[in-house]
Amino acid sequence: MSDNASVLKFVASILECRSIEAVWELHVKKMDSYGFDRLIYGATRFRTHGEFGDLADAVILTNHDKDYIDLFLGKELYINAPMAVWAANNTGVCSWQWALDRRKNGKSSDTENSILDLNASMGVRAGYSISFDSISDRSKSAIGLCARRGLTQDEVESIWQKQGDEIAQINNLVNLKISTLPISRQSNPLTDRQREVLQWVADGKTLQDIATIMQLNQATIQKHLRLARVNLNAETTAQAVLKASLQNQFFIFEGLRTPKPSHRS
Repeated sequence: MSDNASVLKFVASILECRSIEAVWELHVKKMDSYGFDRLIYGATRFRTHGEFGDLADAVILTNHDKDYIDLFLGKELYINAPMAVWAANNTGVCSWQWALDRRKNGKSSDTENSILDLNASMGVRAGYSISFDSISDRSKSAIGLCARRGLTQDEVESIWQKQGDEIAQINNLVNLKISTLPISRQSNPLTDRQREVLQWVADGKTLQDIATIMQLNQATIQKHLRLARVNLNAETTAQAVLKASLQNQFFIFEGLRTPKPSHRS
């Protein structure tokens, strides 16, 4: 199969995906074919200027080793990681050589240097980062493409010179596709009832209206709203509606819904 045919087949497969997990699985395999075998993707619509915001409100996808992620995310090292800081404040493509040059020229802090040393010790040495364009100051998405162990940054630059435009466009497509899909909430997923109640609130219905429409009492409606707020980490119902909307939780594909309960409550 020609390179163009391979890319077109990949694009068609991505467009057919109905879950973020399916997109990610295909993308990991595709990037590995270019020499980038470890990826970390982050997207949020609740950030403050120059930061990524609360990770609880973000989509984080990665196939990095657990030991590395436990440190990089679990210990919040990403807050000061040079390429993550670059991605939070810029749009476009950036070689990891940028961080190495900053260090060489004495422009990086001791904290940044310690993170670079940790990365190197764990095989995160060479790669590229892409920070995607967004239409809102509250939104930001980016991906770090880590080259497989043994590849130098110079070798990565050679890969990018030959196929960088193609790699960047594929990542842009994947980012756009992810933005259209509902965010999976593995720990605290919304139930169909919670989602339905929030949708009626978003439509401007009162508690009494919703109770009548759903043939439930108001106390049950309030229970579903309370649990939806908890699951979405929202302080108010209005914030829960906003989060559910921005996470594409409304009007999701039927195949992605949780099984309907057999009782009304």
